[in-house]
Amino acid sequence: MKFSSLKYQKIKKKYLHFLKSQEVTSKPFRNKIGQLNNFYLPLSEFIYRNYSINKKTKIIGLTGGQGSGKSTISNILKILLKEAYNLNTVIFSIDDFYKTYKERKKMSEKVSPLFLTRGVPGTHDTNLLFTCLKKIKKSNFSKILIPKFDKSIDDRLPKKKWQKVEKKQDIVIFEGWCVGVTPQKEKDLIVPINELEKDKDKKRIWRTKVNTELKKKYKDIFKLIDTTIFLKVPSFKHVFKWRLLQEKKLSVTSKGKKIMNKTQIKNFIMYYERLTKHMLKNFGKSADSIIKIDEKHKLKSIRFN
Repeated sequence: MKFSSLKYQKIKKKYLHFLKSQEVTSKPFRNKIGQLNNFYLPLSEFIYRNYSINKKTKIIGLTGGQGSGKSTISNILKILLKEAYNLNTVIFSIDDFYKTYKERKKMSEKVSPLFLTRGVPGTHDTNLLFTCLKKIKKSNFSKILIPKFDKSIDDRLPKKKWQKVEKKQDIVIFEGWCVGVTPQKEKDLIVPINELEKDKDKKRIWRTKVNTELKKKYKDIFKLIDTTIFLKVPSFKHVFKWRLLQEKKLSVTSKGKKIMNKTQIKNFIMYYERLTKHMLKNFGKSADSIIKIDEKHKLKSIRFN
């Protein structure tokens, strides 16, 4: 869709202003206008065209490995959808639906100690997530609260700090590293994928439970998604590098709260390795749009299915 020169300049100004607010001095964004024209505008038009079919609230599932840029891209799309198409967009992450520390501790004692660490399917409050997504799609929408999870304290924030959605939204961007992931075959669970599974999940209790969770409530949740966008990272090894950068940004915004160091991040991402690799191998077959990210963390190509 072509825009008038005036409208395009307004879109560009808002987009550049947002990028400037997100830049880390050592890692400035590159080729900003090229990315806008070749990726973000076509993607926002793709979302708009899907919305305009019946003009009902659409849930966009945006998924990709840790540090792939989900939060940044979500916010860019929100800006473009408003400025270009006057669509109201709300963003929330599957991360905000993590169970409380107390709930995960209880699960770790009953099922496997590995469930104390947030991240994998089974560590989210699926009932709350399903309810929120159902409510936000209703034609007779009424105000809802979206939970907020503070990773620096590893716990959910009190209700008074939750996100308020007070009016009906045209677009919901539901982002997360495992959004839309499918279960693995049972035979694929047999061989441990890393040292964590080899040493701490010898009987396959943890990874089997994760897989079982994906067959149940998560399946119902992901069925509510109208359009899926997959940010495909080059390989799992890049997740560590980009997660480190993510943590650096978190240290700035969290004002001295507890942040993970390199060793902790290396151990932490082992919890995500199995399903991240599973998605890299299989998710491209079902996603509505695939954005490939190169080794320098730049958008490389976009495809619409």
